[in-house]
Amino acid sequence: MRENVTLSDVAREAGVSPSTVSRVINGTARVDARKREAVLRAIERLGYRPNLMAKGLAQGRSLTVGVVTQEISSPYYGEMLKGVEQALEGTPYHPIFASGHWRADQEEAALKVLVGRQVDGLIVMDGSVPAERLLELAQSMPVVVVGRDIPGLCCLSIDNLQGAYEGTRHLIELGHRRIAHIAGPQSHLDAVERLRGYKRALEEAGLPFDPALVVEGDYLEPSGLLAVEALLTRGALFTAIFAANDQMAYGANVALYRRGIRVPHDVSLVGFDDLPSSSYFTPPLTTVRQPGLEMGWEAARLVLALLEGGEYNPKPLAARLVIRESTALLRSSGVRWVHPD
Repeated sequence: MRENVTLSDVAREAGVSPSTVSRVINGTARVDARKREAVLRAIERLGYRPNLMAKGLAQGRSLTVGVVTQEISSPYYGEMLKGVEQALEGTPYHPIFASGHWRADQEEAALKVLVGRQVDGLIVMDGSVPAERLLELAQSMPVVVVGRDIPGLCCLSIDNLQGAYEGTRHLIELGHRRIAHIAGPQSHLDAVERLRGYKRALEEAGLPFDPALVVEGDYLEPSGLLAVEALLTRGALFTAIFAANDQMAYGANVALYRRGIRVPHDVSLVGFDDLPSSSYFTPPLTTVRQPGLEMGWEAARLVLALLEGGEYNPKPLAARLVIRESTALLRSSGVRWVHPD
């Protein structure tokens, strides 16, 4: 098999004109059956692979899909990006990734770069770009938004409020009455909804909401550690923690470990996301599963359908509680160790 086989090579091998080869490949016109068979045999013998990029440009397409994520290094967004890659595999389209870093100005800069690269469609994961801007972009290309609900756009999201409610209710059913919450940044809608779910579970159980048990983090591990240190330093009384994501739960676990507080014997711990590493956490983390891989896959299939003028109905995506060893029945008041040294 020769490398860098051209359309002209195929034409020469088949004894036809290059335009005939092009018509056979693109199916743009009828070709005599004998000539068509000769072209197909020549393609097979030479191992010719059409230049999809050139073909796309000829059709006014770049055969790329722009993806604006918040943090490429994030384990959760990494799962979504993997889903996008898997869904586009085997299609003519390739993804181009850009990070917004949870800043509207950087998200806008990322969008401008991708639009400048003439991407055929966009997938925007969370973020704070104004809805009006995304609706404007949707006038010129397919746009799919993940993690937000914007009327007039194709959106994929889960019920963050319900997921947080389930995670908190699980702790209540285990007998916990003093449940701390490490919240995500309240500038993020998902974090706001998870705090609301936590409050709703307390309210339905007849438990008072105590602002002293809530500490805001930034979705990264160090903020989970610092949140627990803040709770312990102020002498907050708690027997369980619901963290707004797994990464902050990891940090919380380290802070508890350093104080000699055992999970789940002394404090039960629940996260949110169900990152792949949470199954191998010590102890394995009870968490609310957010299907990142599936969300990326569904977003990519949806943008492909929009690009090709077809229909695609994404499967329903829901958060669900995954119970592991980091939670346990409350066996004591668990308050003696929470006072500062």
